[in-house]
Amino acid sequence: QVQLVESGGGLVQAGGSLRLSCAVSGRSGRTFSNYAMDWFRQAPGKEREFVASISWGGTNTDYADSVKGRFTISRDNAKNTVYLQMNSLKPEDTAVYYCATSGKIYFRSSSPGAMDYWGKGTLVTVSS
Repeated sequence: QVQLVESGGGLVQAGGSLRLSCAVSGRSGRTFSNYAMDWFRQAPGKEREFVASISWGGTNTDYADSVKGRFTISRDNAKNTVYLQMNSLKPEDTAVYYCATSGKIYFRSSSPGAMDYWGKGTLVTVSS
């Protein structure tokens, strides 16, 4: 069973920064570096939405328009960890942030429905 554990959320003032981490374990016999990783978020009363994704090797990234130029996704395949550096945070970035991955190797998607494994989320609150 694959486990994803997010950390790094918290309360920050508008304009501030946070760095989220997502540690992946349990993929016995499967290489972390064969799987793309995604970040999603869900604000109160809203649907879960795509934030960013990174390819298995880390060379290709995608971002939601709302976070382009402010957020950076990265990964350390030696540590089985993916990161989300969030700068210039805005109150509208307030949400629970989830990392997710598919069970398919060499597969990328920005759709929540395409993800097979999810973390429990970490809360990010941006005050104005």
